[in-house]
Amino acid sequence: MPLSIGIVGLPNVGKSTLFNTLTKKQIEASNYPFCTIDPNVGVVKVPDARLLQLSEISKSKKILPTIIEFTDIAGLVRGAHKGEGLGNKFLHNIRECDAICMVLRNFEDENIVHVHGKINALEDRETINTELIMADLESVEKILARVTKEAKSGDKELVKQKNLLEKIKVTLDEGLPARKLEYSDDEKIILKSLHLLSAKPIIYVENINDSTNLETSKEIQKNLNDGNVISLNVKQEVEIATLPEKDQEEFIKELGLEESGLDKLIKSSYELLGLLTFITTGVEETRAWTIKKGAKAPQAAGVIHTDFEKGFIRAEIIDWKKLIEAGGEAAAREKGFIKTEGKDYVMKDGDVCHFLFN
Repeated sequence: MPLSIGIVGLPNVGKSTLFNTLTKKQIEASNYPFCTIDPNVGVVKVPDARLLQLSEISKSKKILPTIIEFTDIAGLVRGAHKGEGLGNKFLHNIRECDAICMVLRNFEDENIVHVHGKINALEDRETINTELIMADLESVEKILARVTKEAKSGDKELVKQKNLLEKIKVTLDEGLPARKLEYSDDEKIILKSLHLLSAKPIIYVENINDSTNLETSKEIQKNLNDGNVISLNVKQEVEIATLPEKDQEEFIKELGLEESGLDKLIKSSYELLGLLTFITTGVEETRAWTIKKGAKAPQAAGVIHTDFEKGFIRAEIIDWKKLIEAGGEAAAREKGFIKTEGKDYVMKDGDVCHFLFN
């Protein structure tokens, strides 16, 4: 199952338009609040130019890129944590996502109303963050009340949980998201079980147009310092996405860009989740596989098939650039580019692998 990014924001900031362009899955994106009532899910290919190059060397019949899931979630308004608007549904849907993509509007358009009557991306961010923080504070206070009583038994794990909850509560009380804190490895395990909304990693999409003030844009991005930031002209991305693939490349070059903003967003979202890609290549297929950073070779093998991890013996690994340089597997072996690695090998992005197992 792919890891998921929830696209959130106030009504009419470009969430559904961005989602439509990302997934090419047409959903209603009308100019009124709450047009997106149920979450819409789309699976998106992660752009990876390495796959085509490797497939040409291997003469692969097909290419299978890795994927990431985007969910378009209903627009949020003030008071969502109290159930205002579609608040309860919004909070439930975002809780099930692995990370957040927050769309912030930074363009004027008299034909598209703003729910608060003015354009201020940082205030919009504050509105959304406040709702997530207040929802988390309610959860933390409930859990803390229970754990405080149970921790009187002296149980070390309960004491750890109590201490962490108290630390998080102080931060939330200050109006700061839980992601602002640093956590030990033990605390990260406890944190994961709490399912806090404001602890989720975040990527901000500043939705701009040709008339957006660049100085204002720089100031906004400087203040979005608790996550990744991408400035994106969503309307322009729609134009790019509607062109045939070959024309897209030419248009992107004419704009003075190396890749589309959407491709940057997809890659940045993938990195935000702490993921990396390893590759298998052969005549049948060249395929990208997703693993968490820090994963070892047996875990990577297990992504392909659970039996590979259980019976793991060793892995033959070569960096994708080295395989391209050699011009094929046979030449790479002759040059000594392919390395044999054991169970403790930590996988690197772009490793091309062949696993041996019982």
